[in-house]
Amino acid sequence: MTIRTVLKMGDPRLLQVAKKVNKFNTPELDGLIQDMQDTMAALNGAGLAAPQIGVDLQVVIFGVSYNPRYPKAETVPFTILINPVLTPLTKKMEEDWEGCLSVPGLRGRVPRYTQLRYQGVDQFGHVIDRSVEGFHARVVQHECDHLQGILYPMRITDFRTFGFTDVLFPGEEVMDE
Repeated sequence: MTIRTVLKMGDPRLLQVAKKVNKFNTPELDGLIQDMQDTMAALNGAGLAAPQIGVDLQVVIFGVSYNPRYPKAETVPFTILINPVLTPLTKKMEEDWEGCLSVPGLRGRVPRYTQLRYQGVDQFGHVIDRSVEGFHARVVQHECDHLQGILYPMRITDFRTFGFTDVLFPGEEVMDE
């Protein structure tokens, strides 16, 4: 359908808490999800939240198959997740590099829970309930943060691990989330 403009850090709409979706299986929701898919694919992202394209709804999409820009990442199944609830399954957190389509050109090491359960529904209102770990858990947490008005730099605990991608990883092609 349409490749949408991704809002960048500094836009106040990225700091708002998104509203719950109340109607499922509608042409409007289908159109939003298609636009999100087209936008994420065009930008080679691992995920996208509706607030990133200026839509104030609790909708995220994510998924990663093999990608040369994420050579070490395990596969994350493509998922449409609406009105998510995240529950950590451990207190263990791990720092790793993250980027974001709304924070282009920068990367930082962000602490995230290593295991979590996420629940919500898909665009048809069918229940999603998964327990995940590793990169999958990281991607879900990153995308769902957008629904609470949180961008990954807000979670960085050591700003010595935050900088421009081309300086941190010279010669490497690294993807933003």
